[in-house]
Amino acid sequence: MSIFTPTNQIRLTNVAVVRMKRAGKRFEIACYKNKVVGWRSGVEKDLDEVLQTHSVFVNVSKGQVAKKEDLISAFGTDDQTEICKQILTKGEVQVSDKERHTQLEQMFRDIATIVADKCVNPETKRPYTVILIERAMKDIHYSVKTNKSTKQQALEVIKQLKEKMKIERAHMRLRFLLPVNEGKKLKEKLKPLIKVIESEDYSQQLEIVCLIDPGCFREIDELIKKETKGKGSLEVLNLKDVEEGDEKFE
Repeated sequence: MSIFTPTNQIRLTNVAVVRMKRAGKRFEIACYKNKVVGWRSGVEKDLDEVLQTHSVFVNVSKGQVAKKEDLISAFGTDDQTEICKQILTKGEVQVSDKERHTQLEQMFRDIATIVADKCVNPETKRPYTVILIERAMKDIHYSVKTNKSTKQQALEVIKQLKEKMKIERAHMRLRFLLPVNEGKKLKEKLKPLIKVIESEDYSQQLEIVCLIDPGCFREIDELIKKETKGKGSLEVLNLKDVEEGDEKFE
């Protein structure tokens, strides 16, 4: 896509337009393709690598620059760089139908890949294939949301798939080493967060090996640090408790 801007005679190529409506008016900025996502995720921090120009437009394709009084009315400032940052962060990226379709297809597969990587059949502990998860997502008519990360959406998909099939997040295997005095009391607080206790050993310390839902890891870690005042420790033995072997559910 090539855009000619008669206002400043700059020819903009490889343009991604980000649009925001404010105070009843439309404002746009011209960015380099594939850089907007990097800026929003924090990977790209150099604004000049993202913006083609620090100008705010009402229409990028026609090269129509926004009026100073409209900027002040909508944003409370005429600092174009600051306004560009606002639009870049909160605006809507304009893409063609073909680009949007490609983006949605890629995100759909990325979500399915995350779900397949994180989940197992709870009865067999075997993982599912990406193809099967994609099929299941289509069966529940899951609609990809471009304004949410694939990781967030994968967690949503897992919740929805639980209603239709045998699936759950693979458990993490942890080892706790707790001071004996605090250990017994702390164990009772930890119990609701533990799926399965595999072994317990009382000697100089209380050692517990257990399986947990990965979503409880942070809460368990903080609880142990707080209750033992840093004397207890937590070790991850396995990120995913799955059955060994190549077999997957198709």
